[in-house]
Amino acid sequence: MQPMLNTAVRAVRSAGDIILRSSDNIGKLKIDQKGKNDFASEIDRAAEREIIHIIKTAYPDHAILAEESGQHEGNDFIWIIDPLDGTTNFLHGFPQYAVSIALQVKGRLEVAAVYDPLRDELFTARRGGGAMLNSRRIRVTSQNSMKGALIGTGFPFKTDLHLDAYVGMFKAISMQAAGIRRAGAAALDLAYVAAGRMDGFWEIGIMPWDMAAGILLIKEAGGVVTDFSFNDNYLSSGNVIAGSPKMHQLLYQLIEPHVTDRLK
Repeated sequence: MQPMLNTAVRAVRSAGDIILRSSDNIGKLKIDQKGKNDFASEIDRAAEREIIHIIKTAYPDHAILAEESGQHEGNDFIWIIDPLDGTTNFLHGFPQYAVSIALQVKGRLEVAAVYDPLRDELFTARRGGGAMLNSRRIRVTSQNSMKGALIGTGFPFKTDLHLDAYVGMFKAISMQAAGIRRAGAAALDLAYVAAGRMDGFWEIGIMPWDMAAGILLIKEAGGVVTDFSFNDNYLSSGNVIAGSPKMHQLLYQLIEPHVTDRLK
């Protein structure tokens, strides 16, 4: 899988260059609203085109699942792409966004790359090969209690359907943790859990391209990732709990009482 990881790295860096070059001209960008609180710019699409070009040049028979252009048919190798995770942040000049690419083979995540172009931080993982930040191995934290823990999350901002359940989860966790952070780019949030910058993370209703790479990063950094039913259906349900084995357990215990039938 190393050649495929190399392709992912080349793609995220190239997309990151496109994003950085446009960051000084945000006010001139064409912006489309795809849905409630869901935006895309011409930079999202340009970055995605660059990623797909690099992948298809190297692996023309591979399939692609991309945020902006959707499904591109192919074989059992599926590249899951978010060309700009944190578009709303980017459009406001808020410095928290990233490029995220994962490779899934026959339902199993094999390769991951998350790139923060502003900080030139590259998070990578291969299944069975560990997780890295700029070629330095990373691990989840050893935090073993909610007291003192820093937890990441994302608000269910695209729909009000699960807001009451989320508020219950937020209250339960905030009463025990040292802090909760909502930075607005799930790919980076998950990468930060893998790197030990946050102790855990949970979110309702995020898309596969938001989390696929981050999930592999956390697993290869020694962490645990499940959905709200303690299973591995997070890519289909969009619901995720992640952290070190102990932190995942503690988060699950606080979240589970607020999980409705619609979230299972």
